[in-house]
Amino acid sequence: MTVTTLATTTLAAGLPEPTAGRLAGSWQLDPYALVLVLVLGGLYGWGVVRLARRGERWPVARTVAFAGLGLGAVVVATMSGLAVYDHELFWPAAVQNIVLDLIAPLGLALGDPLSLALRALPEDGRTARRLRAALSGRVLRLLTFPLVSTVLVLSSELAIYFTPYFSTALRHDPLHELMYLQLIVTGSLFVLPMLTREELLPSWCSHPVRALLVLVDGLVDAVPGIVVMTSGTLIAGGWYTSQHRPWGPSPEQDQMLGGGLMLSIAELVGLPFMIAVFAEWVRAERGRTAALDAQLDRELAVVAPAAAPTPAGRASEDTGNTGNSGNTDNTGSTDTAGEPAVRRAEPAVPQPELTRPWWETDQGAVGERFRRGR
Repeated sequence: MTVTTLATTTLAAGLPEPTAGRLAGSWQLDPYALVLVLVLGGLYGWGVVRLARRGERWPVARTVAFAGLGLGAVVVATMSGLAVYDHELFWPAAVQNIVLDLIAPLGLALGDPLSLALRALPEDGRTARRLRAALSGRVLRLLTFPLVSTVLVLSSELAIYFTPYFSTALRHDPLHELMYLQLIVTGSLFVLPMLTREELLPSWCSHPVRALLVLVDGLVDAVPGIVVMTSGTLIAGGWYTSQHRPWGPSPEQDQMLGGGLMLSIAELVGLPFMIAVFAEWVRAERGRTAALDAQLDRELAVVAPAAAPTPAGRASEDTGNTGNSGNTDNTGSTDTAGEPAVRRAEPAVPQPELTRPWWETDQGAVGERFRRGR
């Protein structure tokens, strides 16, 4: 595999026409992205190691998703052949942006870094208290509110392509790096609350509602690709037309290709996102069922000894019945032989209130299907 960097490539001669082999074998170092990946990966690894030292296990699948899909997507978008050719063609830049906006946040969210941080940090420590305060603060609650976060993702994409933002970022590397960070952050504002086990969403946002919101978000994510593909105005047209490359599609065809790839990737990402939401839904229902079953078992364990008569109680009752047969009571009246003596009613033993089974009280679709099945 050959490693190509923009520093060693003669820009005057231009880059060769991209092929699958060249895109896979061409890489360049992005120091800003590298620092971000190392910091995020280091913090996540520290949390996993800290839990392991306490004898707690963190799911390997979450670690793989965070490092492989989340951080891996950041590396591919900012250092692979996409980054090498993003100044020559529009479509690599479009794929870059959609990867940072959709795929990288999905991988990071599947790793659930917020739950890991809260479990790894000392519960009474200052950092943990500040993190909990930030998660419950009004600012983050507003930014992660489903409709707000969806609008932020859409407006971020449209602002990049249909303002001078993108063309300026192509000319100034620091602004380009800031655009990368913006895409990751805005994408995470929607995806992370949907998949984390921490309660960042309103109480009405149950898992069925989340599935519906993910479906709506998938439709919204298709909008930038459609608009870019059908727009009659060239995006960063002055920059790309000035490259004078002897190969590849025309600027118009390049933009149509980029928009089509944005649309395709956005729709493909929607499927695993929906599967992840359903998986969290199933996990939450299983946890709730297990908790209710354990509560029922505890209550039945208390009721059983109180309701069952003891052997000593039965013996005293039998003796009392035998001795009272034909005897005279305190008032001088004699019981007729063979007739049981009238006993005074004993006070009822107070019974603890039982919790009804979850399928009888659950108002959701799962509870209704379970009741019909029984």
